Amino acid sequence: MPQLTDFEGTLLEGWESVYKMGQLSLWLMLALKDGAKHMAQIKQFIHTHAGALTADDKSVYRALRRYHAAGLVNFETVPNASGPDRKFYALSDVGQHVLEQFLVRNIHVFYDPTVRKLIEKG
Repeated sequence: MPQLTDFEGTLLEGWESVYKMGQLSLWLMLALKDGAKHMAQIKQFIHTHAGALTADDKSVYRALRRYHAAGLVNFETVPNASGPDRKFYALSDVGQHVLEQFLVRNIHVFYDPTVRKLIEKG
């Protein structure tokens, strides 16, 4: 694949920055889809499954607070013998339903054979 020009690199970096901000919401919700997790587990899930996406603690906590305020996420504070209490976050019923609908409306399109072929084409 040919190298990008400086201009193309700048365009790509800008696009990726916006893309990654939107992706954080998806990956946070996916991290909680199969059960409650504390911050370290959420970040590990993202690190393991989301490719180059990284998120600092402030961004993750800020997003979780927004989701909690919107009724998408619940949390439970659990005592931790080796340190401060931990918050375990989980999708609410509303969050589960909204995530499922988001996946149907926005992610399943990538399973279309034509779209998949375009993505995989070098």
